[in-house]
Amino acid sequence: MLQDVLTAVITAGCAGLVYLAAAARVVKQYERGVVLRLGRFAGGPRPPGFTMIVPFVDRLYKVNMQIVTLPIPAQEGITRDNVTVRVDAVVYFKVVDPANAVIQVEDYRFAVSQMAQTSLRSIIGKSDLDDLLSNREKLNQGLELMIDSPAIGWGVQIDRVEIKDVSLPDTMKRSMARQAEADRERRARIINADAELQASKKLAEAAQQMADTPAALQLRLLQTVTAVATEKNSTLVLPFPVELLRFLERAAQQQTPGQAPAPAPPPPSGPPKPLGNGTAPDVPGTPLGTASVTPDAAPVTSDAASVTPVRAAADAVSPYGAEP
Repeated sequence: MLQDVLTAVITAGCAGLVYLAAAARVVKQYERGVVLRLGRFAGGPRPPGFTMIVPFVDRLYKVNMQIVTLPIPAQEGITRDNVTVRVDAVVYFKVVDPANAVIQVEDYRFAVSQMAQTSLRSIIGKSDLDDLLSNREKLNQGLELMIDSPAIGWGVQIDRVEIKDVSLPDTMKRSMARQAEADRERRARIINADAELQASKKLAEAAQQMADTPAALQLRLLQTVTAVATEKNSTLVLPFPVELLRFLERAAQQQTPGQAPAPAPPPPSGPPKPLGNGTAPDVPGTPLGTASVTPDAAPVTSDAASVTPVRAAADAVSPYGAEP
C-alpha cells in the first residue's frame, strides 16, 4: 500500500515537473511577450523575466523592442528632371506596441521593408537631381513621414530614415564635372577681374599722389633701381623718363636768334638756266620760304615774320636768296 502511494507521489511530481517545464517561459529585458490563449489575445504584454503559460492552451510570442536597422535595396527611378538614378537607404524603427505588431500585421519587418521601397521610389519621382544630392535632410524627413503613416497601425514607430548613396550614369557624371569646372573657371575670372579693378584704383591713387609730389616719383625710381641692383645681375636696366625727351625737343624748337646758324650747302657751280617759259628753275639747296629769281627780275623775299633765324641766315649766304 505504501509502495503504491510513493509511486503515485513520484508520478505526480514528475508530471508537475513536466508541466512546470512546459509552462515556464523567460522573457528577456529587451523583449515583451504576447500570449494568445486558444487563438485569442489574453491580457497585456508579459513583462521581462520569468512568466508562466498554460501548456497546450497558450502560445507566447516574443517581440523584440530594440531599434532595428533595416537596409533598403537600391531602387532605380527617374527624377522629375528626367535623370535615371539608383538610390539606396536605411530605415531605423522599433516596436512600440507588441500586441499590434503580432496581431495587426503578419510580418512587420517585411511590411516595413516593402513600404520603405515604395516610398523611396515615390520620393525619387517627386524630386530633382539637385535635391537628391544636396538637400537630403528634407528628403529624409519626407520619406520618414511616408513610411511612418501606415506603420503606426502596426505598432511600429519609424525612428529615422537616411538616404545612403545616389548612383548616377557615367554621362551625367561627366556633364556635372564639366559644369563644375566651368563654374570654377568663371569664379576665378571674376576674382581676377576684381583684383585688377582694385589694383587699378590703387595705382590711380598712387599716380595722383605722385603727380602732386614730384619728388615721390624720383624716390620710387631710386627704390626700383636699388631693388634691381641687389640681385646678381650683369646688366642694369635704367628707365629713361619720357619727360626728358620732350624737354629736349622743346629746347631744340625754341632756339634763340643769337646762336650760330647751321652751315648752308654750297651753291651750284654755274648760273641756273631759264626754262622755256622764262622762269628760273628751282635751285637745289634753296631754303624754304625764299623766292626763286630770274636774271631780269628783282629778288623777292617771303614774309619776315614767318622766316626763322636759321632760314634767314641761309638766305644771307645763298646767292639766289633774299638780300640780308
